[in-house]
Amino acid sequence: MISQDYRFSVAPMMDWTDRHCRVFHRHLTRRALLYTEMLTTGAIIHGDRERLLGFDAVEHPVALQFGGSDPQELALAARIGEDFGYDEINLNVGCPSDRVKDGRFGACLMAEPELVARCVDAMKRLVAVPVTVKCRIGIDDQDPEAALDALARTVVAAGCDALIVHARKAWLNGLSPKENRDIPPLDYDRVYRLKRAMPGVPVIINGGIRSIEEARAHLAHVDGVMLGRAAYQEPWRLLSVDAEVFGEAAPSASMQDALEAMMPYVEKQLAHGTRLHAMTRHFVGAFHAVPGARAFRRHLAEQGVKPGAGLDVLREAIMRVGARAPAEAA
Repeated sequence: MISQDYRFSVAPMMDWTDRHCRVFHRHLTRRALLYTEMLTTGAIIHGDRERLLGFDAVEHPVALQFGGSDPQELALAARIGEDFGYDEINLNVGCPSDRVKDGRFGACLMAEPELVARCVDAMKRLVAVPVTVKCRIGIDDQDPEAALDALARTVVAAGCDALIVHARKAWLNGLSPKENRDIPPLDYDRVYRLKRAMPGVPVIINGGIRSIEEARAHLAHVDGVMLGRAAYQEPWRLLSVDAEVFGEAAPSASMQDALEAMMPYVEKQLAHGTRLHAMTRHFVGAFHAVPGARAFRRHLAEQGVKPGAGLDVLREAIMRVGARAPAEAA
């Protein structure tokens, strides 16, 4: 059995969970498993690997998510990712975007479980780190009972180490990617049934989970919970993950402390030419129900985007926030 702890993770989100976001989240929770944005195998094999795959050591444990459907290309990309130091390789079988569908990867692969299994098998043969699959409960007119079971059993037989299930169908015909995040109804019970049917396989639930309290309720039925938009848009929630899920102290006592701990990283990135806004855009939701939160956001929005904006802008924004909000009430 793999040693990865899947009790809590932050979902891979395109344009959101980049390396700066992940470093920020790591200062809020030591224990959450973090995921990269989805990267295509072509980009990894032929592109600028350091730019695409480079990450800070503080991010561990961190998983690399791929989009692709060619077993040999996925295997090569997985080995590259392992060599970069990632703790897990994850295959996306859940993204419903048109661009992904046209490339024969993402949610459309729910209709090809045997191909997904070949992809998993090829990766498992080349890497020692866990290989996992993130999927939906079905697509379009598929019966979720049959479709999810078929995919799960086939990929697990091929060596898949864990299944992450977004508890909605994906409608590839008729709904936009944005609509697919909200309109198809959630069916958490379907994921619970999958776990009961596969007690020896880690099953992680994803989709529509809004709080750590909801996450803890799901943990009575599955092995892990993946938080998506709530973790990104309201990052203050992550301050309570270590205490509420793992029974450990958070790395930062308050959001201000977490942002202060980010300063050396921000300074280093600025010195390498990264624009301040590329980092501070992930801090917008840092404060909740705290006096000065709006002034904090406004200062970053107005000053952080200016050419040459530096560490002083972030410090000035933090000074606009009132009471130091502890993890419990951030």
